[in-house]
Amino acid sequence: MIFRSRRILLNLGIALLTIGLSFYLGSPNFATDSLHSDVQTLVKMGARVAGSPAAERASEFLVNEYRKAGYEVEVQSFNYPKFADVGSDLTVNGTAIRVWAMVRSIAGNPSGRLVAVPNYGKPEDYKTINVKGAIALVRRGGGMTFAQKIDQAAAAGAIAIVIVNNQSDNVRGMLMQPPAIPAVAISGKEGALLFAQKAEVQATLNVQSRPNAIGRNVIAHLPNVTQPKLIIGGHFDSVENSPGANDNASGTAVVLGLARQLAKSPQAQQIWFMGFDGEEDGLRGSKAFVEQADLKFLANLKGMLNFDMVGINDRLLVDGSGALSAIAKSASGDVRSSRFGGSDHMSFKAKEVPTLFFFRGREPNYHSPNDQRVEPRLLVETQQTASRIVTQLLK
Repeated sequence: MIFRSRRILLNLGIALLTIGLSFYLGSPNFATDSLHSDVQTLVKMGARVAGSPAAERASEFLVNEYRKAGYEVEVQSFNYPKFADVGSDLTVNGTAIRVWAMVRSIAGNPSGRLVAVPNYGKPEDYKTINVKGAIALVRRGGGMTFAQKIDQAAAAGAIAIVIVNNQSDNVRGMLMQPPAIPAVAISGKEGALLFAQKAEVQATLNVQSRPNAIGRNVIAHLPNVTQPKLIIGGHFDSVENSPGANDNASGTAVVLGLARQLAKSPQAQQIWFMGFDGEEDGLRGSKAFVEQADLKFLANLKGMLNFDMVGINDRLLVDGSGALSAIAKSASGDVRSSRFGGSDHMSFKAKEVPTLFFFRGREPNYHSPNDQRVEPRLLVETQQTASRIVTQLLK
């Protein structure tokens, strides 16, 4: 009897532990940890600018996570015009200094004397110096545009130009058309050191740029789901110099959280989950998807749910079109209508697909280097609200 009682107690303990673990995995605490972890992973990658190595790493992270959850994943690549500096530098006395290629600068690897141009690089400033076959070092300002400074340097025979910012940091200069010579900007701090050199030095300018960006949409679905009823998505790219925690690692994490939650449910047989790239450049990823999609595919969708900036501000805003607006209100009365339209659902709406947009409004760190945090509970609340709506839509 003693041994039998111990065996019963042991089995009971194992059962309770299993139930407890199961409860925890489906609990808000576990969901909070998982969603927040996904956001932190994306933030640590840095600015996920479309076409950048960070954006590619983000897409690879999503591919792996969706596969872990049991989904088949494909990556839809697309190209669009977008200048990018992919690693330019100026080497002086064996030391490489970071420089920023002017937008639309031609690429190149010129070497020659580094010649400091007096004043601001006006025509008369070149009369006392020789920049033929040299790299011109020119100060920003003096009432001249970047293009004018470049044209004057090229006319004087320079093979490249380095424009020194009038602030201690660097600047990304914009040109309306490709210049005759490679053109870059350097920080005021680094530029001052170059101007202070007494002896003439040799330098090599390495301008690496490309005129187009390659975007990567991540599409996840269960095997053999070729015609979904719903598309649930959000963009994973961010703007330059912003790690994009709220905009939009928050929405990306919620979409991934829904995919994990629904993976074993009948609803998942009717859904495609998507991570869009290039949203910050004009909804490029979602536009590429709908333009390449078959018209019948789009016509058979019940709707598209889009999540963007859902990690800051307590009140969840939902902007709905068609019958989806009424369903959203019936599934959760604790949402407020939003009229903010600048996100990926607009690409679907333009193709007459009903949409729901989940959003929590603008916040102080929008499109800034300080966009580094979200409120984990808000991610969970967004996912819970969306889950109720999905259940209603796919009855």
